[in-house]
Amino acid sequence: MERWLYEPVLRTALAEDLGRAGDLTSEAVVPDHATGTGLVKARQPGTIAGLAISCDAFSLLDPATNVEILVSEGATVETGAVLARVSGRLRALLGAERVCLNLLGHLSGIATATRALVQAVAGTDARVACTRKTTPGLRALEKYAVRIGGGINHRFGLDDAILVKDNHLVVAGGAKEAVARVRARVGHLVKVEVEVENLDQLEDAIEAGVDAVLLDNMDLANLRRAVELVGGRVITEASGGIRPETIAAVAATGVSVISVGWLTHSAPSLDVAFDLENS
Repeated sequence: MERWLYEPVLRTALAEDLGRAGDLTSEAVVPDHATGTGLVKARQPGTIAGLAISCDAFSLLDPATNVEILVSEGATVETGAVLARVSGRLRALLGAERVCLNLLGHLSGIATATRALVQAVAGTDARVACTRKTTPGLRALEKYAVRIGGGINHRFGLDDAILVKDNHLVVAGGAKEAVARVRARVGHLVKVEVEVENLDQLEDAIEAGVDAVLLDNMDLANLRRAVELVGGRVITEASGGIRPETIAAVAATGVSVISVGWLTHSAPSLDVAFDLENS
């Protein structure tokens, strides 16, 4: 990921942590000239995402800091794995430690959860996607972590694809009118998807000429029937309440995509640590 995309996030997080007076504890305990080396470690197994991005927090506090990345992006690691070695002024290392670990743990947690879901649907044609249910200000990073975990991204925002949802259908009076309005407004390269809650709405959406249908909160029987009715004419996306223990059954219905909101809003962080080496 290009640095200009994530550097503002790191700068905001560092400013939030260091506040108006800096790191009071380190400035009292650690001599200004003291240097050392710390290790970024995994405290549990998982998939690593955003390691170099997160470690840039150290360099932003002190450009003279040396960061050595020891595992590749997307690597699966075991408990105790050393992920990076960071050397430089100790005040900078300690001042950026929590920002680095918070972001690394969050992104790696998303990647770890995504990889587990991707493995759960292996052998089917279904692909695992995230949604727009992201942390404000962190969407690009969270969607990046999903890709590192083997998933795909749904639309990034309201401006890069059309998704006609239930409230749009209420306003327009149905899928046909909503899609007609959309087609009259957007260019030919913009994909159009319509959210449907039942098979009658599905038929209306297909007749309206959509590119994809979002099958919202349908049970397995209706998902299978929806896939049969579509017959490969459009992309089928299952969404709503999908969990690790249910995703394999959803994939077995034959849907093209399974979108999972909790990947970005509720995936548990991976436990990571930063430990100074004894000098």
